[in-house]
Amino acid sequence: MKSKQLNAKHILQSYGTILAMIFIIVIFSILRPGSFCTIRNFINITRQMAPLMFISIGATLIMSVNEFDLSVGNMASLGGVLAALMAVQGLPMAACFLLPMVICGIIGWFNGWIVAKFQVLSFITTLGMSTVLSGIIYRLTGGATVFENIPKSFTWLGTTKLGPIPLLSILMLIATAIFWFLMRHMSLGRKMYAIGGNEEAAKIAGINVKKYKNIAFALCAIMACVTGMLVASRVGSANTTAGAGYFLQSYAAVYIGCTVSREGVPNTIGTFVGAAILTILANGLTIMQMPTYMQDVITGAIIILAVIAQRLGRGDAK
Repeated sequence: MKSKQLNAKHILQSYGTILAMIFIIVIFSILRPGSFCTIRNFINITRQMAPLMFISIGATLIMSVNEFDLSVGNMASLGGVLAALMAVQGLPMAACFLLPMVICGIIGWFNGWIVAKFQVLSFITTLGMSTVLSGIIYRLTGGATVFENIPKSFTWLGTTKLGPIPLLSILMLIATAIFWFLMRHMSLGRKMYAIGGNEEAAKIAGINVKKYKNIAFALCAIMACVTGMLVASRVGSANTTAGAGYFLQSYAAVYIGCTVSREGVPNTIGTFVGAAILTILANGLTIMQMPTYMQDVITGAIIILAVIAQRLGRGDAK
């Protein structure tokens, strides 16, 4: 009997999150078979998931060094606004998408520098930066959505399909693969995990903690910027608060993803599963005409459950 209990616990720890995703898909398929359980809708889910996955990858990186970035929402909004404004001014599309990434990367690096140099809590630093970015966005736009005179070439990235598959979905898979390899098999990833596991031990081992925290914050900001630009490209406009809705969901995806790993640490594949669960939930609840506030309630509840599951999986709960 005890052996069966241990096997059940092992299965839940190893595959519980995957089983939960399958369960959600089955429930929605039963409730709305004609609209949810279709190839077209599943492809649509991957397109909806793409921006969330990009910003969640950034959150995964920042959490791997045991920090948080509360400015990712406004960073995404800034990225979309900058790209749209540059497109309106007639700059080449390459510049419209690359320059905002550089700008946001520098801001992210500055966040990391403050946190690492002055030992300031990342919560406080990035909360302050989020407020600064909000002011900058308002100064650039006057609080209005940027949509007039946006060229069609700006929307190409967000609306193009390769056959039936949206380009956004393909880019998401490529980014997931790249950052999985980076965190799993490259020195950068191993050092970030070492810092997140025990910062003092990482210093003793000769790891330049300040450098890698700076890199983590810079990459997090860049991925948030990419999210904002993709959203703006997909809808053909840049809303000043477009990134706000991704802040909570990005960290929810990471926390859910931690339950996929037996070590309970942030990881790219786990985050992919977490983002998929959240997107499937949002898609299914929308099809069922569930109010938006209920999606927020469910997302918050999932974060709490994910944190509890992470602790139980690691044996931290008493």
